[in-house]
Amino acid sequence: MDRFEGKVAVITGAGSGFGRAFAMKGAALGMKLVLADVDAAALAATLDAVRAAGGAAIGVATDVSDGAQVDALARASLDAFGSVHLLFNNAGVGAGGFVWENSANDWQWVFGVNVMGVANGLRAFVPVMLAQNEPAHIVNTASVAGLLAAPAMGVYNASKHAVVALTETLYHDLRLAGASSIGVSLLCPAFVPTGIADAERSRPGALANDAPYTASQKLAARQLTRAVEGGKLSAGDIAELTFDAVREGRFYVITHPAIMASVQLRLDDIAQLRNPTDPMSLKRPR
Repeated sequence: MDRFEGKVAVITGAGSGFGRAFAMKGAALGMKLVLADVDAAALAATLDAVRAAGGAAIGVATDVSDGAQVDALARASLDAFGSVHLLFNNAGVGAGGFVWENSANDWQWVFGVNVMGVANGLRAFVPVMLAQNEPAHIVNTASVAGLLAAPAMGVYNASKHAVVALTETLYHDLRLAGASSIGVSLLCPAFVPTGIADAERSRPGALANDAPYTASQKLAARQLTRAVEGGKLSAGDIAELTFDAVREGRFYVITHPAIMASVQLRLDDIAQLRNPTDPMSLKRPR
């Protein structure tokens, strides 16, 4: 998919971070936008920014962990614009700390958004793209946490590893089905100043934890905040790189190439049956 003007893009997690940057880039390219987020106020802010920039857009408050709400998002997209050409399964949240200290609510919340959010997006929108029989593209936002396994990030790591496997399988399944007109990209960014460190703001009350943070969870939160705030690339930079990948039909979108040394080390550990190396022992990419 190398033409964007007049095409329709659906973006989840559009209220902040990468989602808002994707929206602004799409608007600059003349796309029609369907913006979704669980945070109604943040969604409205992005919608206002896009429209102020001259973009055509609608906003649909959506909890991507709820399949019925994602189905409704697909219907709203078709009602508004009649088609969908570019899908960003981008909504994401995180929880840290020692893996045995994460609650059942942590697991349900993170996997509900990060994994089921992607699955629900594919289930709702791939049939639409298949029926259109024209060039389309899907971008699933994972993370370098889907390629590595840093300590004290078990819930998040596991969810993003699932997104990597799901997206690679999607690529194969589309080709097996003869749907080569639908491209797929897997976005794996490292540390970028976004709202991921403040994801708790969007946790549903029903999945809130009663217990206070443990020492490991406090440490993980502090480390994530410092790392994200220190990132050298902006969300806008990531959006530029991602749209370039869509234009080129490129699957792996590695925004911080220096991280590949850690990825290679992990692959070598596996191939040589070594005990895992802590990826944080290497210099963190910015």
